[in-house]
Amino acid sequence: MSPLPKAELHLHIEGTLEPELAFELAHRNGVDLPYADPDQLRAAYAFSDLQSFLDLYYQLMDVLRTEDDFTALAEAYLARAAREGVRHAEIFFDPQAHTSRGVELDAVVRGLRRALDASMERHGISTKLIMCFLRDLPQESALSTFEACRPYFGTAIAGVGLDSAEVGNPASKFADVYRLAREAGLHLVAHAGEEGGPDYVWEALDVLGVERIDHGIRAIEDPKLVERLVTDRIPLTVCPFSNVRLRCVDTLAEHPLPAMLAAGLQVTLNSDDPAYFGGYVDENFVGVRDALGLSDEQLRLLARNSFDASFLEDDEERRAELLAEVEAYAFPARA
Repeated sequence: MSPLPKAELHLHIEGTLEPELAFELAHRNGVDLPYADPDQLRAAYAFSDLQSFLDLYYQLMDVLRTEDDFTALAEAYLARAAREGVRHAEIFFDPQAHTSRGVELDAVVRGLRRALDASMERHGISTKLIMCFLRDLPQESALSTFEACRPYFGTAIAGVGLDSAEVGNPASKFADVYRLAREAGLHLVAHAGEEGGPDYVWEALDVLGVERIDHGIRAIEDPKLVERLVTDRIPLTVCPFSNVRLRCVDTLAEHPLPAMLAAGLQVTLNSDDPAYFGGYVDENFVGVRDALGLSDEQLRLLARNSFDASFLEDDEERRAELLAEVEAYAFPARA
């Protein structure tokens, strides 16, 4: 039976680099990887925290060199996402992580867009592309990246985000570049409340003016913040497998998702960096269903939230069609 229809709103395209594709691209581009084979590489995906993941994540990016590489990366994700029930995807990419290695920005954007532009016809998935700033770099780097990406605004790039190491790099550090992005008419999102506490979420809201919070699981620690998020209907793009693999939550059974739903937060489920974290988005749905005992109607709510929280306001007809699919979905009987 087909999976529940859903949108994926928190997905780093670089984080979909499966070991087999990494070795294929390494061979094609003459890059030496410090692993004997894909199985040995996959065995290295045991992370103690966010930084230990990021170290490997950036190391493997070195295999991405050409426009064709980025097309192959995005196409592989979209084909997999279609099997996971994804009907709309808003995809992050990290331009600084590529241009700092000497990869031309145009090769990155053109390569990604080549796959994304064909996605609706090939896979039935509509897409948007969101450029993220690396928060452990200075704002000056983000500003120069923003200006370099201006030619792609409105055509290839729909929004800006903020990712990488959170603690010690508060949202306020990027106030100027977010002001420019708002003036340019781009959508605004930011990672906050993953490793960092509720204060990081407050800053993303009040200083950056974001429309969505990526992660946000620690918002549940602050009742006033929860009230603000509920009142303003600010979506949270939660990634349960990621939270466990990066030790933000000890086990899936201890994830705060039920409390977040009970509080009325507009939560969506996503896979973050699925090649590294052990599962794509439908596997996250199945995982939280089993570990947390979520009902079919709670899963339906999460899927409905994903389309309501998406940036499909320029195609309300499609959003309405997708929401109707969610409501009509018949869950298989549970064993």
